[in-house]
Amino acid sequence: MKYRTYPNSDVTVSEVGFGMWTTSTGWWGEMSDDDAVKMLHEAFDLGITFYDAADTYGNGRSEEQLRDAFGSRRGDVVYATKFGYDIYSNPGERRGQNELPQDVSPAYIRKALDESLRRLGTDYIDIYQMHNAKMEHVHDEQMWATLEALKREGKIRMYGIALGPAIGFLYEGVDSVKLHNASSLQVIWSILEQYPGNEHIKAAYDAKADTGYMIRVPHASGMLEGHYTEDTVFAENDHRRHRPRHWLTNGIKKVEQLRFLELPNRTLGQAAIQWLLREPRVMTVLPNIYDRAQLVEFANAPDTPMLTDDEMRKIDDLYAKNFGITDEPPMAFKGVMTRDAVKA
Repeated sequence: MKYRTYPNSDVTVSEVGFGMWTTSTGWWGEMSDDDAVKMLHEAFDLGITFYDAADTYGNGRSEEQLRDAFGSRRGDVVYATKFGYDIYSNPGERRGQNELPQDVSPAYIRKALDESLRRLGTDYIDIYQMHNAKMEHVHDEQMWATLEALKREGKIRMYGIALGPAIGFLYEGVDSVKLHNASSLQVIWSILEQYPGNEHIKAAYDAKADTGYMIRVPHASGMLEGHYTEDTVFAENDHRRHRPRHWLTNGIKKVEQLRFLELPNRTLGQAAIQWLLREPRVMTVLPNIYDRAQLVEFANAPDTPMLTDDEMRKIDDLYAKNFGITDEPPMAFKGVMTRDAVKA
């Protein structure tokens, strides 16, 4: 494992982190709390020190799992969690991309933080993120002022924005960086889904901001793990089951053209992580980990051969022509994707 430190901070994270939604929500299959804690211990033993939770993941379950796993060694791990969905007035668990009402008022942020601190069994959170921010939240000065106040009080070490739930949300990210110098931005980015991730990264360079990036869905919902076939069937409660058929068939065709990235000492899934780690602004990559084999594979990714300049050029060429696939429907982005929409 290797480690990176967020710009202008003392927050150091493992290059591969652990996203807690796979252990606590059931969206990738069910896992008991005991099994989750065991997997978290194994992750730590493999060098993973960064864990990304959210209050809405299992209505606090992800945070409680972290407490049970690391309560006695809090100083050895870095916690990120999220706020914004009002799970207290709307206690039904959020499923898939059906969102709960959001609240970023100062009073609610403080309440949500205190509840997260209680569940985590800690008196501070390393990275506190507004969960799936919309443009109205990005431009809410009271929200940013409250987060800055909590940082001064020592309850959080840094703060930022997580974008989603789906791919898109371009100007929500750009404006968080440009207008607020957000310390951390969590976005979707992968070899197969490079837009708008490329633009998110560019925004930090253009603004000369101190922003570091967490990358989620680095394997394009598992596609870049390289194991899907046209006969792959997802479980009833698996969100991938509801994707259109062309997502699977076209994705398989793309992946086959990326097999050149596989080496005797590097899997395709590891290469997908290494592609992201070529970018210095990427602090940590959050693969979806839901079994031990994946955990070991992904945790070892930083120690595999880095992608060469030639490999990067080949990827760029394939992506520029959409891997030769001409009949693919355009991506359905969410959020604000044009400046005209921002002004409106």
